[in-house]
Amino acid sequence: MGRGRVELKRIENKINRQVTFAKRRNGLLKKAYELSVLCDAEVALIIFSNRGKLYEFCSTSSMMKTIEKYKRCSYATLEANQSATDTQNNYHGYLRLKARVEPLQRSQSFGSTSIGLRC
Repeated sequence: MGRGRVELKRIENKINRQVTFAKRRNGLLKKAYELSVLCDAEVALIIFSNRGKLYEFCSTSSMMKTIEKYKRCSYATLEANQSATDTQNNYHGYLRLKARVEPLQRSQSFGSTSIGLRC
């Protein structure tokens, strides 16, 4: 027989909040470890308590390498999205400039024809 659902709101009692934090932190760290072992996933978990204490888990030898990998992947996605947006913006800019240049070229070609006739 399981427990009922817990209402998700801040625990007002400081002692109960600290006990809940410790239990859930340990459960989360255990789940991160299990995920890394069972699924051969690279997992990094960083937790800061409300007192500023750091708790961390990393399935590889270096948290910094995992964070760098995260940065490369997330920034690559951002850059890819930005590149597509830049390409689209550049194309629209090209079309605007083309629309302005074509009438100028036509007027210039008419002007050079009339100049050619004068000579």
